[in-house]
Amino acid sequence: MQRRWMMLGAILTMLSVAIGAFGAHMLKDRIGASAIATYETGVQYHMIHALGLLIVGLTAGQLGASTKLQWAARLLFAGIIIFSGSLYILSISGIKILGAITPIGGVAFIAGWLLFAMDVWQRGKTSL
Repeated sequence: MQRRWMMLGAILTMLSVAIGAFGAHMLKDRIGASAIATYETGVQYHMIHALGLLIVGLTAGQLGASTKLQWAARLLFAGIIIFSGSLYILSISGIKILGAITPIGGVAFIAGWLLFAMDVWQRGKTSL
């Protein structure tokens, strides 16, 4: 589990940099300021949660794998795809209906971090 999520986290972190650079250099003059702001929000959340995958992987290495950590990683990954992906497509295409699915990705982020916190909390209680 540790290796898989750390590798995916590193790849997704690299992609967030590439996607951000693409937006800054290729899209800035082609889409409006509001669309750029939406795109940049997608990049920001993409980066933060890709780093979160690295943290989950490192935690699994330190504390051992668990079902909660596995689901935390899955939800962070799903959140990147749904939240950031919908913002990228929305900002480039202008298809407003995509804004309706963005909150699903946000809920995945919240659930992933909650499971991560619960896992670490419960392990701390058993080692006292």
